[in-house]
Amino acid sequence: MVLKRAAWLYFATVVFLSTIFLPHVATGAEVTGEAAVLMDCRNGQVLYEKNPHKRMYPASTTKTLTAIMALESGKMSDMVTVPAAAFNVEGSAIGLQEGERIFLGDLVYALLLNSGNDAAVAIACHLGGSVDDFAGQMNEKAAGLGALNTHFCNPHGLPDPNHYTTAYDMALIARYAMQNPEFKKIVSTKVKTIYRSIPEAQTYLGNSNKLLWNYDDAIGVKTGYTEAAGQCLVSAAAREGRELIAVVFKSEGAAIWSDSTMLLDHGFNDFCSLSLVDSGKFITDVQVKYGRQRTVPVQASRSLSYNFSRNEMAEVKQEIVLNGKITAPVKAGDKIGELVFSCGGKKMGKVDLVAGQEVKRNMLTRWGPWLSPVLGLFTLMVVVRRYNYARKRRF
Repeated sequence: MVLKRAAWLYFATVVFLSTIFLPHVATGAEVTGEAAVLMDCRNGQVLYEKNPHKRMYPASTTKTLTAIMALESGKMSDMVTVPAAAFNVEGSAIGLQEGERIFLGDLVYALLLNSGNDAAVAIACHLGGSVDDFAGQMNEKAAGLGALNTHFCNPHGLPDPNHYTTAYDMALIARYAMQNPEFKKIVSTKVKTIYRSIPEAQTYLGNSNKLLWNYDDAIGVKTGYTEAAGQCLVSAAAREGRELIAVVFKSEGAAIWSDSTMLLDHGFNDFCSLSLVDSGKFITDVQVKYGRQRTVPVQASRSLSYNFSRNEMAEVKQEIVLNGKITAPVKAGDKIGELVFSCGGKKMGKVDLVAGQEVKRNMLTRWGPWLSPVLGLFTLMVVVRRYNYARKRRF
């Protein structure tokens, strides 16, 4: 109880001080787009949402998932033979020719910078065998990331009634993709020259994401447009150790840029990120049954931060939830329980609590249940033997 109370006071004090000394800023953000989500890339916390779970056409933001699957399933140096299916694909393209050989890495750049639909088909056929089979793999990947309201029919995002996602799902996908250093490098690239063996083929690529030029600290991610989907954008920016992802679907004209800028500004200006716990921090000692030591030090398995509104005072509580009684042996790193954080009755997040050192089992406790009967039997045998010996001597 003392530990919990002390932790509560510490975190409440931190947030209270941030409320007093940080400058007052406007709160709230309204976007033109039909659906939007602003997410913290570090912890997945949603800072703004508008119709976050409404099914939407994603257009070329689909290529975010196509690209990360390509980077995970293949090598940038892999040579791809362009299939017939990639020739003359509708929409944006780099003019791939049937039978042309091109590096997978260059296809990924063409996919993300120039939004090449032909590059998407070439990647899908190379890695999945066909567009349909690759789309099935995309859906499995999306579900594994928690994007449960997503279903893709193709790798590029051209309209299909059964090709949809949500702003929240796309934020999850983008958050996962941005953890890949190669993907992160590509989507932050403004211009790129790729190698093509065909004379006079397009080799110069310019990133269609205008935020890379017009928004400070922008680092990605992907544009999209079809008549059915409207203007779509998945954007990301990094500032002062924080990374934010904004997803806007079905905006109108230039509003896609102002929508995204507004969301990113809202996240950086109206929220401050505070550390709740650091990785490896000692939390408490936990009793260990049958251990050579009576207790084991328990520590946080990872760091956890949370974004607080600069205009609100919050009181953060932490609760230690153990996995029942802890019994030796215990290995260093074994999960002992969880440290759960909440604010105003709302759960904020949790981290695993792990053993800070090994605790071996006390051998006496291990053999104790057997040792007592054996000692008792031995004692009885000694008593009987002495009795018989004394009796013989008497006669």
